[in-house]
Amino acid sequence: MSVGVVTPFWLDRPPLEALDIAVAADEAGFGTLWIGEMATFDAFALATAIGLRTSGITLKIGPLAAGVRSPVALALGLSTVVATTGRRAGLALGASSPRIVTKWHGREWAPVRATRATVRDTRALLNGERVAGFRLPQPVPDASISVAAFGPAMTRVAAEVGDEVVLNLVSTGHVARVEAGPPIAVWVPAALDPGPDTLHQLRSQLAVYLAPPGYGEMFTALGHGALVAQARDGRPRSELAGAIPVDLVEAVGAIGSARDVVRRVAEYLDAGASHVGLVPATAEDPAGRRLLTALAGEGLR
Repeated sequence: MSVGVVTPFWLDRPPLEALDIAVAADEAGFGTLWIGEMATFDAFALATAIGLRTSGITLKIGPLAAGVRSPVALALGLSTVVATTGRRAGLALGASSPRIVTKWHGREWAPVRATRATVRDTRALLNGERVAGFRLPQPVPDASISVAAFGPAMTRVAAEVGDEVVLNLVSTGHVARVEAGPPIAVWVPAALDPGPDTLHQLRSQLAVYLAPPGYGEMFTALGHGALVAQARDGRPRSELAGAIPVDLVEAVGAIGSARDVVRRVAEYLDAGASHVGLVPATAEDPAGRRLLTALAGEGLR
């Protein structure tokens, strides 16, 4: 069981804060850093920059949208990061969303099929095998491939082809209900003694997830069906954020004192997670440095 750090892309923060978070996590002694991708940086380029500015932290790149990059592009990207930084690195893939896959990147939305095929061929390439006439010049045979999942179909795919199942923004009860299979990694928003600005940051991010299938049903089961209905009816995100109660933030996060956060991480591990990736809130704690330093002092890293 382990605890790592996730480079978040908060909507109200400068994108380059991701580098500062990476350095803070490395200096605090955390062993794993997750590097996702949204609308700011290419994940492989950011991972390379992070690898050159940190000293030893292992890099997990993704989850990236399966079907957007080809297996060759994914294998080349990971191989480049490992070769140029000298750092251990793994890959994570997931369904993402129709908006990102079809509108941003112009690719077909077929998450189950795309994920299964992409993991299969990327793994073969990283192992040094030839796929579609291409062989990776610098294989990475020890690289793991994690698969992000939420709904039943993607969870089955993750269990079938992934070395690890990645869950984002879920309750401990949801973790406990995931059927046995590969190890489970959970991304958990975290904040040390959050004030109004931090709570607003956390609520604003949660508001994005109220409407999507799977998430909405989970939040409904937690007693917040009215908010889910409003989100699906098109209520603006800013209004939804203001209506999200603290108890919903607490249900899918780890907030409070350092000991509160440690206790909450333990609850996720007890529920069945083998790894917890902490997503530091930064509105009142630039780069999450205060949080990460305090948790290191509590032995959580």
